[in-house]
Amino acid sequence: MIRRIRLRTALLSAGAAVLATVGVSAAVPSAATQAVATTTVSTVAGAASAKPAEPKPTVVLVHGAWADSSGWAGVITRLTKAGYPVVAAGNPLRGLAIDTAAVKDVLRGIEGPIVLVGHSYGGAVITNAAAGDRDVKALVYVAALAPDAGESLADLSAQPIAHPIPPAPVREVPTVAVDGTKGVDRYLACDAFRATFAADVDPVTAATMALTQRPLAASASAEKTEATAWRTIPSWYLVSTQDRVIAPDEERYLAARAKAHTEEVHASHAVMVSRPGVVAHLIIEADHGTR
Repeated sequence: MIRRIRLRTALLSAGAAVLATVGVSAAVPSAATQAVATTTVSTVAGAASAKPAEPKPTVVLVHGAWADSSGWAGVITRLTKAGYPVVAAGNPLRGLAIDTAAVKDVLRGIEGPIVLVGHSYGGAVITNAAAGDRDVKALVYVAALAPDAGESLADLSAQPIAHPIPPAPVREVPTVAVDGTKGVDRYLACDAFRATFAADVDPVTAATMALTQRPLAASASAEKTEATAWRTIPSWYLVSTQDRVIAPDEERYLAARAKAHTEEVHASHAVMVSRPGVVAHLIIEADHGTR
């Protein structure tokens, strides 16, 4: 009987020792567990103190003559995929004063920073529209005109360059405004549209562009630029080396005068249609370059 009591006492003592050991292990984390916990806390703290991502600017796209906003479709797809809000502004193509006022109205309706982009004649419009606008952080010229104050489009066309190109074949159509004022609209000749404007665009798309082109008022060529945004706003310029509307050498001259960050691409005047990825990339570069 005494022997059985002693054995039971011994077993109880051993069990207590095991329970004590288990209790210590549960109460005191191992070194590895402490390391994991510390890492987790540090990561969460770092995430909490990280600076919120800066909102992306709104990209405003301004088309030029013999085109419309649909030409920006490929660029818009890429920019929106990258998280940029985009507005494709309708350009009346009635002359610098009217067109500048229209784009300024668009800019006033946007809150926050803006990257303003102009193609072809649209470059002259953004040059005037962005002047004095503190929200426009960058200008992007896409095979575009960038006149200085006091210059007209005709003045730019007369600028001597090393390798000029033939004048674009235009078709003139008389117009009569609602007040009886007579004028002239200029279209690019449909049978020469692809070779002149969009040589690297597929024939079906180029044919549609020719038929849906919007004309530029002939009077626009004589209007003088009143302000020069590129003198105060950082600028980027994409030269289309196969352009047959604006001579590539003229584009290079305009880009250098504006002290623009310049890139060149083997493309036609319709570079936003044939190489939308290149255009979107330059716009994103302009955003990053002004942060």
